[in-house]
Parts: sequence; C-alpha cells; structure tokens
Amino acid sequence: MQSMTFAIAFLAGLIPALFWLWFWLREDKASPEPKILIATSFIAGMLIVPLVLPLQQFAMQRFAGDNLIFVWVIIEEVFKYSAALIVILWNKAVDEPLDAIIYMITIALGFSALENAFFIFNPLVAGDYVNSLLTGNFRFLGATLLHVLASGTVGVAMALSYYKRDSIKILSATTGLFIAIILHAIFNFTIMDASGETVLGVFMFVWMGIIVLFLLFERVKLLEKIHRRIL
Repeated sequence: MQSMTFAIAFLAGLIPALFWLWFWLREDKASPEPKILIATSFIAGMLIVPLVLPLQQFAMQRFAGDNLIFVWVIIEEVFKYSAALIVILWNKAVDEPLDAIIYMITIALGFSALENAFFIFNPLVAGDYVNSLLTGNFRFLGATLLHVLASGTVGVAMALSYYKRDSIKILSATTGLFIAIILHAIFNFTIMDASGETVLGVFMFVWMGIIVLFLLFERVKLLEKIHRRIL
C-alpha cells in the first residue's frame, strides 16, 4: 500500500518538475542539449536527495533554529553544484555559456522532483489528501521555483564568466553559489514565519527572482550571439 502511495507522490513531484524543465529547455531551442545529458543531469539531481537527507538529519543533532536552516541550505546548494561539476560540466557537450544555466536548472529540478515527492508522501500516507494537494501546489509555485532560482543563479554566474580565465571562472561560480545560498536562506527564513496573509509575499519574492533569472538567461543568449559575430 505504501509503495503505491509513494508512486503517486513521486508522480505528483515529478510531473511539475518536468513541466518547468520543458519550459526552460524550450528557451534554448536554437541549440538544444543532448537528451541523454539532460536526463542524466535530472537523475543526478534526484540522487542528491538521499545523500542530503542523512546530512540534514545529522545537522539536526548539532544545530537548532536559524543556524539549522542555514546549514540545511548550504548542504543542498553545495551538493547541487557539486553534482553539476562531477556529472556534467566537464563534458565536451557543454560548449557554450547557456549550457551551464540549463544543466544547473535541470539538476535543481531533479532534486526538487524527489524532494517534493517526500513532502507530498507524508500527508498522503496519513490519508490527508487535501493537505497533500495543497503541499503539491505550494511546492510547484514556491519551493520548486526557488531551487530553479538558486541553481540558475550559479549557472548565470558561470555563464557570464565562460570566456574568462580560470581564476575568474572559479571566483564567479563561488560568488554565484554564495548568492544562491543567501536567496535560499531568505526564502526558508521567511516562509517559516509566514502566515496565510504573508505567504503570497514570500512567493512574490521567488517569482520576481525567476523573472530576473529569465532576463539574465536572455542576456546570456544575446552575449553569445555577439561573441559569435565577433569571431
């Protein structure tokens, strides 16, 4: 029975993540990424979750309150970035600035898909179907986009330094990771204290961030076109 319940929760977490993945991939139609690498990145993002959970459980024994939330955020963002470095960013198919953004977002959506499944599973297995539905909707519009925003920020930082020397690339990626951690932490801190009246404001913070990310995405595309014309 629980296996069937988790299968439902898994699909409820997977389908919204695949929707957002389709949205971002269609923005790169001019130079689409190999499907096998997209799938590999998405699965890698999912596989991070069972690695992160034990560390977060361990952190619960060492930290509390805001410190615990901040440590959780660091663990998630560092693991997503590390997965990108290990699994995909070294690949020769990553041959233009935009690729870094696409693959970082893909890993983030894979992570979000499985994480959302666990959040939906708990109320679902308890028979609280309304809460499961609300959780799924809230995470579709909030937490999933937050992961896109955070990892996408790292991707933008890498994209903007793509043609720079290695030291600048490392500094830029590290700065992007720091910003991602701050954005993620701000969301977590505010959502924990948010009431029904202020949740919309917290979501607006994420949605505005996504708009900025989208604009930066388009700017990177423009800069790449300019670079190709110069060459």
